[in-house]
Amino acid sequence: MEQDELALNRLRRAREALAEAHLLADAAHHNASVSRLYYACFYAVNAYLGRRGLSATKHTDVRSLFNRELVRSGLVVPELGDLYRDLFEARREADYDDFPDFTAERIGKWLVLAEQFIDCLQDIIGSPNARAADS
Repeated sequence: MEQDELALNRLRRAREALAEAHLLADAAHHNASVSRLYYACFYAVNAYLGRRGLSATKHTDVRSLFNRELVRSGLVVPELGDLYRDLFEARREADYDDFPDFTAERIGKWLVLAEQFIDCLQDIIGSPNARAADS
């Protein structure tokens, strides 16, 4: 039961971060929106990992487990695997580069894909109540 609660909480955090990303994008705070998009997906990946009894302490390790457990296994379509990779790099750019350049159009595409990403992981986890709990 503890792993189920952990996964549910992380999925809630993923949806909350996605909602924040929408608000930030609407206010043209592109760098902050990119960061929240990454974390939305990061929390969803960690929901899956926690449900499976797996964990990692570094973002790069989470990314490696995601690729091994979900992308290479075919549980996640390549487009969503690419999204996580792109957001991983974009978050670093948004947080650390002096002149990050994200367009509203690019962020808009990522917002749509991030929602699909979270839905996909939720379906894989098998937690039908998580989406309703966040609505």
